[in-house]
Amino acid sequence: MVISVASGKGGTGKTTVAVSLALSIENSQIIDCDVEEPNVHLFLNPEIKQEIEVTSVVPEVDKEKCNLCGYCSKVCAYNALSVIKLDSSGDVILFPHLCHGCEGCILLCPEKAMKPAHRGIGMIKIGSFDSLEFIEGRLNISEVLAPKVIEKAKAYAKKDKITIVDAPPGTSCPAVAAIKDSDFCILVTEPTPFGLHDLELAYEVTQALKIKSGVIINKSGDDWLIEGFCRKNKIPVFLKIPFHRKIAEAYSKGIPLVKAMPEYKEIFQKIYKEIREII
Repeated sequence: MVISVASGKGGTGKTTVAVSLALSIENSQIIDCDVEEPNVHLFLNPEIKQEIEVTSVVPEVDKEKCNLCGYCSKVCAYNALSVIKLDSSGDVILFPHLCHGCEGCILLCPEKAMKPAHRGIGMIKIGSFDSLEFIEGRLNISEVLAPKVIEKAKAYAKKDKITIVDAPPGTSCPAVAAIKDSDFCILVTEPTPFGLHDLELAYEVTQALKIKSGVIINKSGDDWLIEGFCRKNKIPVFLKIPFHRKIAEAYSKGIPLVKAMPEYKEIFQKIYKEIREII
C-alpha cells in the first residue's frame, strides 16, 4: 500500500503528518519526495547505508560527424541546443539545464553525430531509523528536473512494505510525480482562506489522478471553511491537530509529533485503519 501525504501549499505540516504516520504503523517505509527541500531526515536522523547518484541523459556531439545542419536544435522542444554556423567553422552549444533527457536529438540526428552522455542531477539516500526504512531524494542545487529524482526515489521502495510518501508542496509536476500511483492521498491543510484555496487545487489533482483522499487540518481553530468544503465534496476529515505551543516547540527541535505526544500514535494508527477500510 502506498499512502502519499500532500498539500496545496508549503508549511501546512505535511512532513509532521508523514513522519508521524510512518512511525505509528509497522512494516513501513518513508520516502521523502520533497526533493528540492527534503527535511524528513531532520526528524529521524536515520543511519544512511547507501547513496546513489541520479543522472539525466544529455547529448554529446561527435564533431567529426556533425555537419552543423541544425536539425537537432529544430527538434528540441526545450531549446536546449543551439547550432552556430559560420563561413569556415561553427559549433553546437548545449544548455544542459534546459535539457530534459528525451534523447530526441540523438535519435533523429541525420548524421548520427549525437551520442548519449550523462550528468548528475541529484542523489538518493537509503537508510533506516530503528525498524523504519528511509529513502530520500535530493535534487542538486540549480537543477530543475525534480520529477526524475522523485521517480528514482520511488523506484527503491520495497513492494512488501507500507509506503508513506512525503510529497512536495503545490500542484505542479513534482507534486504530481510524487502522488501518482498512490493508493490513497492525505491532504494536509490549515484553516485559512489561503489554505482552503490550495486544498481545492490539491483535491482537484487527486481527482484527476483518480486517487481517493482524506484531509487532516493542522493548526486547527476556526475550521468552518475547510469543513464546509469537505462536507460538500464528501471528503473525510481524519484529524484536527490543534495550534498548540508544545507541538510547535517539538517541531522546532526536530522531535516527531508521536514522540513528543505519544497519545497521537494511537490516533495515527486509527487513521491508517480508516484508510484501509476506504480503499
